[in-house]
Amino acid sequence: MSSSQPGASHFIREIIAADVAAGRCREVVTRFPPEPNGYLHIGHAKAVCLDFGTAREFGGRCHLRMDDTNPTKESMEYVEAIQRDIRWLGFDWGKHFYYSADYFERMYECARQLIRMGKAYVCELSQEEWKEYRGVPTRPGRESPWRNRPVEESLDLFARMRAGEFPDGSLCLRAKIDMASPNLHLRDPVLYRILRVPHYRTGDRWVIYPTYDFAHPLEDAFEGVTHSLCTLEFEVHRPLYDWVVQTLGFDPPPRQYEFARLELTYTVMSKRKLLALVRGGYVAGWDDPRMPTLCGMRRRGYPPEAIRNFCEAVGVTKYESLTEVELLEHHVREVLNRTAQRRMAVLEPLRIELENVPEGDVAWVEAPNNPENPADGMRHVPFGRTLWIERDDFCEDPPADFFRLALGRTVRLRGAGYVTCTGVERGPDGQISGLRGRWAPMTERIKVRATIHWVSAAHAVPIEARLYDRLFNVRDLSALPEDDDPLNHLNPDSLRVVRGWGEPALADTRPGETLQFERVGYFCADERDFRPGALVFNRTVTLKDSPVARAGDRR
Repeated sequence: MSSSQPGASHFIREIIAADVAAGRCREVVTRFPPEPNGYLHIGHAKAVCLDFGTAREFGGRCHLRMDDTNPTKESMEYVEAIQRDIRWLGFDWGKHFYYSADYFERMYECARQLIRMGKAYVCELSQEEWKEYRGVPTRPGRESPWRNRPVEESLDLFARMRAGEFPDGSLCLRAKIDMASPNLHLRDPVLYRILRVPHYRTGDRWVIYPTYDFAHPLEDAFEGVTHSLCTLEFEVHRPLYDWVVQTLGFDPPPRQYEFARLELTYTVMSKRKLLALVRGGYVAGWDDPRMPTLCGMRRRGYPPEAIRNFCEAVGVTKYESLTEVELLEHHVREVLNRTAQRRMAVLEPLRIELENVPEGDVAWVEAPNNPENPADGMRHVPFGRTLWIERDDFCEDPPADFFRLALGRTVRLRGAGYVTCTGVERGPDGQISGLRGRWAPMTERIKVRATIHWVSAAHAVPIEARLYDRLFNVRDLSALPEDDDPLNHLNPDSLRVVRGWGEPALADTRPGETLQFERVGYFCADERDFRPGALVFNRTVTLKDSPVARAGDRR
């Protein structure tokens, strides 16, 4: 979905292709209509890629529309964040950016038209009373006592509702459809409610607001949307969608199609629950790199290309499934392996002194910036008498399957010859504080079973590495009982901060740039906190795929 070239076929592509071939639409028009009450997350990315990607593929257009009919939770902060994230993901709406709020006057006139047609009425039942009247799917509901009130009376009351004459919740406008329908959404649903809350865009001009089920089909019809793509939970709402556009005579009417939303292991997809994480201080904001938000993934170093590739790989179906988060991480590695430059860094440092290298001597080792892309060129890394190596690259009493450094054993130093451990130094507590060794050049061609990375201590720059892990310990959070809050299952080890050393080139990293720390993982220079003297890196992903990711397993 990252280009105009089609990916794997799915039922929505087939529907649109058939409509185009049959001449049922001259131009494909889709829309992405987020409610601006939170930041976009990886689940929204699937919808963004589908909405914008299919429109691009068929030479059409995709509208970005803020579905802002509920002023209690919406703000311009979220509007701006949504725009920023969609652009980062690689899509643009051109001149087709809309607010639902800009249609409020037209929606009000549509509601008046329904009243005049005898298809809507002002109702005085409370919300609790209405639930009782509505009934259950297996038993018909009862008609409201105000269902057959005269048209002129409903028109007058509706106008007075708009004028602010009635308290919140005292009156509402309902569609007059079918109180015996097995679909509860057709049992005279609410179209307008009284709500005295200022709107971030219209201020205090309105004290009545349309419901989503009334606003959504109207917005699509006003904009000439041909294919309204929604997730499966809106399938039961489709009959009401069709009723609205058909009753009001829109021709041609937009059509709604539903697909399964993305569910990811170890991941919360509810904006309400994500907001609880932010407000409760469990994470450091919407862009915390542990969050599944697009801004969090950007800060963590996920390339937008990887997210688009992941969404294409997951596909579009009509059945719910749980996708392994390892599949997303696989696509992140796949892109970064091609694009990320290499650097050496040691996160759990152990000093080794090379006894046969003179004090003060400096050699420069030539190393590729990215062996996958020769065009990235070479860099020169300083090498001296004292090195930092990873603490777990040495074992004093190695097991049979440990092939790295041990007393008397030789390993290859990446790009810089060989080192043989000749001694161990201990601190006052008896713990190993350093090693001694002897260096040999590459020309000696010593046979070894392992290669380790290193950093010259005399030239090293201090770095802070934030090691992120799963935010939750539960694989399938959607399977939790309703009374079991996901906050009960937070991973206490989702963030570990370590301080290590890196080669001097790390000081030249740009904030937001993702690198591969050789043999350690992929790390992104934090776009907020990285600056001269504070080289802060977020771990993007580890180096190795799991078998699940390679298989692309979805359950």
